[in-house]
Amino acid sequence: MQIDVTGHHVELTSAIHDYVTGKLEKLARHFDNVGNVHVILSVEKKVHKAEATVHVAGGDIFADAQNENMYAAIDALTDKLDRQVIKHKEKHTNHHRGSREDKV
Repeated sequence: MQIDVTGHHVELTSAIHDYVTGKLEKLARHFDNVGNVHVILSVEKKVHKAEATVHVAGGDIFADAQNENMYAAIDALTDKLDRQVIKHKEKHTNHHRGSREDKV
């Protein structure tokens, strides 16, 4: 999984970059087909915003979060992405236990 972090009107320190990378690496735990992740961190009038696009097999997943603290915005973003990745995986999982011929 490749993680790309960019910042708009905010300086990306190594601490923030490592925090984002550590949080988003947990997405691969739920779904193996995560390609790359593009994260944009921005600040507008004391509101910290984090948004991300995750490229997975079968489509793209987008989420964003806002908070007064950048770390809290990143936490909320990863929680939203985590739920969406699990939901995406459930949609693409075959839930049938066997074929119909076995039941007849």
